[in-house]
Amino acid sequence: MSAGASSCADGLAPTGADALAAYALSVENLEVAYRVGGAYRARRELTVLRELSFRIAHGETYGLVGESGCGKSTLALAVVRYLPPNGGLRKGRICIGERDLYGLGDEELRSLRATTLSMVYQDPARALNPSMRVGKQISEVFRLNGASDAEARARATAMLERVRIADALSVYQRYPHQISGGMQQRVAIAMALATHPQLLILDEPTTGLDATVEADILELVGELREELATAVLFISHNLAVIASTCERVGVLYAGALVEEGPTAQVFAHPRHPYTVGLLRCLPQPGRRKDHGRLDSIEGTAPAPDEQIHGCRFAPRCALAQARCTSVAPPLLDLGLRRARCHRHGEAHTLPRITPDEPPTQPAERIAAVDRSAPPLLKAVGVSKSFGTAQHRVRALHGVSLELWPGETLGLVGESGSGKTTLARLLTGLLAPDPGGLIELGGRALGADLSARRAQERRALQVVFQNPDSALNRSHSVRRIIGRVLARLARVPRLERPRRISELMRSVRLAERELDLTPAQLSGGMKQRVAIARAFAGDPRIVICDEPTSALDVSVQAAILNLLAELQAKRQVSYLLISHDLGAVRYLSDRVAVLYLGRLMEIGPAERVFSGPHHPYTAALLSAVPSLDVSAASRARRGSRMRLEGEMPSAIHVPRGCVFHTRCPLKLGSICEEREPPLHAGAEPGHAIRCHIRAADLVS
Repeated sequence: MSAGASSCADGLAPTGADALAAYALSVENLEVAYRVGGAYRARRELTVLRELSFRIAHGETYGLVGESGCGKSTLALAVVRYLPPNGGLRKGRICIGERDLYGLGDEELRSLRATTLSMVYQDPARALNPSMRVGKQISEVFRLNGASDAEARARATAMLERVRIADALSVYQRYPHQISGGMQQRVAIAMALATHPQLLILDEPTTGLDATVEADILELVGELREELATAVLFISHNLAVIASTCERVGVLYAGALVEEGPTAQVFAHPRHPYTVGLLRCLPQPGRRKDHGRLDSIEGTAPAPDEQIHGCRFAPRCALAQARCTSVAPPLLDLGLRRARCHRHGEAHTLPRITPDEPPTQPAERIAAVDRSAPPLLKAVGVSKSFGTAQHRVRALHGVSLELWPGETLGLVGESGSGKTTLARLLTGLLAPDPGGLIELGGRALGADLSARRAQERRALQVVFQNPDSALNRSHSVRRIIGRVLARLARVPRLERPRRISELMRSVRLAERELDLTPAQLSGGMKQRVAIARAFAGDPRIVICDEPTSALDVSVQAAILNLLAELQAKRQVSYLLISHDLGAVRYLSDRVAVLYLGRLMEIGPAERVFSGPHHPYTAALLSAVPSLDVSAASRARRGSRMRLEGEMPSAIHVPRGCVFHTRCPLKLGSICEEREPPLHAGAEPGHAIRCHIRAADLVS
């Protein structure tokens, strides 16, 4: 299936080696397929990339977006020639500069990867060798290019400093598991840039990272790109990240490029209905759950082997006509832009799947939270420590908060701030330190699950970030939900089929999916099963721990809509843990901000988002990427409130205000010596832990 060796100067427009030298990457009419089947099934080929053509100039950043399964990662693997053994090119060419990648011999390919082409993967923890120290892994890159041991060590240390790792010598000696996720990603970038590559491929490099770390990494990539004149292929499902980093963007659907052009134009005036749908899925600033549901894209992308004669998006497109279902549209040249749509001029008229107005049906209304009643959940002075007396880690320190029936409390903060520890204490998976109190419905809860009654365990359920890890992959959906009904809810056997059917309908899953295993479901479907399982025991509180962080924007919108609808119908309360501040703002009634185990700010969601903010909250909010690509927006991002260094170790907590070592508004000795109390903010229910008065803080 491999394409034969040929010069990339043949058949391209403009033609000639000199013309191609102007491009770091040229992809022409690419078709990639995988061979599937074996002894018990007929062998066949699944085409996952179709008629794909685009180019990236030297020093340019090109974004590639699309839903999971559209072929983004397959393209990345094809460009570095790392396709699995059952995959290969059916036709087309990939050129790095003027060299045909699939026409190179093994030695030439190794040389290209060592000097010209680099890739940063989505999960740095899997990309880094866990048995080698960080410094040795970076030094190896330089040694393979002829540097001596001493020179390789010096250059590796300098590269760590270049990617903004303050204590480079210390990090050099550590193993990957001993550094944070954001630092691991910087190490991966340092290795990729060590040889000054001509082309850098970033495959979801910021998925799962905090907003501040994400902003630092995006800024770092931009600076290094300008310094080294490196071209970047940036693959992501985060449209705001693409908007803030890429000059041009390509939209991939079912293996084909459906739209391409300058990022500002494509996102401001999309010319393909699929692009319109993706952009509408994002929570807009100021839009909340009681303003109506997020728009979404109906249906799913076609399977690679599905025979479609017309436009592959037509089955999901509300603008589709007879021509769309019978004639495949070409990629039309629209000047600086291209679009694969018969009705590209009408794309902006695409009808919304979800009405763009507040819900009117009683079952869909969001009831106002009654805070005159007693809170459903109450935590008072909750702390948690780990380790020995010599190495005591205080993960949480005196956290107090309340949660009312039907309310969503958003919990935000960087990795290591204590969010997940707090969730585990509330659910009884961990026992708090003596002295703290957790109450449910006015009754003190046992320290851990073994000390809690069955109805108390039912009352608190969890939806985890990764459904692959949370669901038993050997069980069917029917059994996963049925076990909860039988063991936790004690539902009689004859009643279970009806309850299972109700739950499936409530999370918008079909009955035919009941007999499938998690491996046979998409990511969005698996998360819906996880939500159905959480609701099977009729909980009063559901803790959602990063429930949408790894999902496409279309699936994310559907999950957020689902959570809002279930809350309206059942008056369940949520504790929403997320680094996606857009999702937090949409779903939350109140927001709590944690830093190094301390509650730094808490209050109504719109008040926390609109300010005045605690300096840490201001830094988090200023780091959030935006779809706005105007000059004014870029200027605001350039002046964002930066946090210097990493979060301090919980073993050696700073004296005074724990945030003073990174605070850009630090007053002086008072911040270093005295811990500030929580004091009243801009309105009732709003509190900020800071020595600076709320009236003097940043809005």
